[in-house]
Amino acid sequence: MENIKEYFKKDNFAAISGIKLLEVSPGYAKAIMNIEEKHLNALKTVQGGAIFTLADLTFAAASNAYGNVAVAINANISFVKAATGKVLTAEAKETSINPKISTYTVNITDDKGDLVAIFQGMGYRKKILLEDLSRI
Repeated sequence: MENIKEYFKKDNFAAISGIKLLEVSPGYAKAIMNIEEKHLNALKTVQGGAIFTLADLTFAAASNAYGNVAVAINANISFVKAATGKVLTAEAKETSINPKISTYTVNITDDKGDLVAIFQGMGYRKKILLEDLSRI
């Protein structure tokens, strides 16, 4: 799925955030974000928006890996532990799929393997192919 990895390198906000996709296959993705000073809030823990961005990109990669454009129509996140380590890992797994709607759970863990957040996303699967976007 190198083409999906290349496609998501165009996600400017994720790139600025330092997110790297490690694995992508239909319905699955794994990404990491090395924590830097720019990711921290006033409490010196990872800012919730940074965690959400990591989860959102991982969800997007998993849901678009089938080759059709999929866009988020709902997303929520629960923060279960403050993130204070050096690396966060997000792993997205598909929980359901049909021709128009797919759902995913993304677990975000720290470098000790502790669960930091749980993200749930719902995607709308368009008829447009990702490869057709390169022609626009």
